[in-house]
Order: sequence, then C-alpha cells, then structure tokens
Amino acid sequence: LDFAIESAQLAGRLTLRYFNADTPAEMKADNTPITIADREAEELLRRRIADAFPTHGILGEEFGESPGCSPARWILDPIDGTQSFISGVPLYSVLVGLEWEGEMVVGVIHLPALGETVHAARGLGCRWNGRPARVSGVTDLARARLVVTSTKLMAAHGRAAAFERLRAACYTDRGWSDAYGYALLATGRAEVVLDPVMSIWDNAALLPIVTEAGGTFTDWTGQTTHRAREALATNGHLYDAVLRELRGD
Repeated sequence: LDFAIESAQLAGRLTLRYFNADTPAEMKADNTPITIADREAEELLRRRIADAFPTHGILGEEFGESPGCSPARWILDPIDGTQSFISGVPLYSVLVGLEWEGEMVVGVIHLPALGETVHAARGLGCRWNGRPARVSGVTDLARARLVVTSTKLMAAHGRAAAFERLRAACYTDRGWSDAYGYALLATGRAEVVLDPVMSIWDNAALLPIVTEAGGTFTDWTGQTTHRAREALATNGHLYDAVLRELRGD
C-alpha cells in the first residue's frame, strides 16, 4: 500500500508539469484522448514496479500487459479523466491497483491538482489524506447525491431509461466524475456513482477503496467485480433502492 501511494503521487507530480500548459492531445482508436502526460506517467509507474517487484505482472491503459510470474498484478490508469486533464479541470486522477490471485487488494486514487489521495487495502480500511474515510450515512434515496461522468454516454450505451429513473429518484446529480466521483463517495461526499462504460484499469483501484469505506462496488446487476464494462457504487445503505430503480421494479 505504501509503495502504491508513493508511486501514484510521483506519477501525479509528473502530470502536473503538463496540466494547464497547452499540452496537445491525440485521439485513440476508441475516440478518447491521450497526451504525453498519460504515457510518461505510466512509464514512470512501470519502471518503479519493475525495479521493486520484478516478478509482478503489470496491466496499464496505455502500454497493455506485461505478464509476471507471481500471483500479483498491478493495474494502472496513469490519467483517469484525460478529458478533464486536457480541459484544465482539476478532477483527473492517477489510479494504482494491486490484484492478488485475481482479487483486488490495494487501491489508490490520487488527485494531483487537488492535493487529495484516497487509498485502501483489504482489511485495513480506507483513508483520505491520512485520516479515516467512510461513506455517508444517507438512507433515503430522495436525499442522495448521484454522480456521473457523462449523461450522453447513458444513451449511447442503451442505459438512458434506467439512468433517468435513478436520477429522478435522487436529490441531485453532478458530472465531471471519472474516478473523482468514487473518491467523493468513499469520503462521504456523494452517495451513488454510475458509469455505463468502464475498463478494468478504471475499476481496479476503485473496488477496494469503495468497499473498505463501507460502500458497494458492482456492475449494474449487483455483481461485485472489477472486470465489468460498467460500474455502480453506492454508500451501501442505498444499494437495494438503487438496483430497484435501475431494474425498473
């Protein structure tokens, strides 16, 4: 955990050199942006892991998989929220997760431009800038703060109706999310986070953080996993109510 925190913070410091500095972006095949900051941050993380844990596997968004010969695999997203990054919005993050025998055991969300780090390890709880972090105690969906990355993506992935039901049932909704939304949930500043499209490097660090903070991290059907192509996080108290709205019960 300590290594993961330090690595995420070092990578974050690197990204700040390019933030709000007219850094150009290219578009990848999936129509998402990438910058030199994404590449250099992942290269930094990979070098550190290879030096410290040469038998561990590594899976990163920008440079793919480097198989290891250990039960351990690091899963990296060097800049989660590159759209925020290139827009000058300080809500992007560095995500570092450690998988052990297929299960997520460590997660770090580091928000370089905000100076916030939320992290957790299985059985050790969740912490936010060094102090204990916990989900909120809201038990009524009508008082819930719903966070999403993009409402447009809901329709693009056939989830508009389910999203609108949930949004209508919640108190308020906000955007510019990416991993920042899950950090808000784990620290009691939001109750529900919903994403219709995710990748393993988006999910991996989030699962231990949300669950160790007392929340739930699942797919839209309620299965706890970091391998789904979607994500739903709740503060736990609202889990059943959120699933009912998504199903239309």
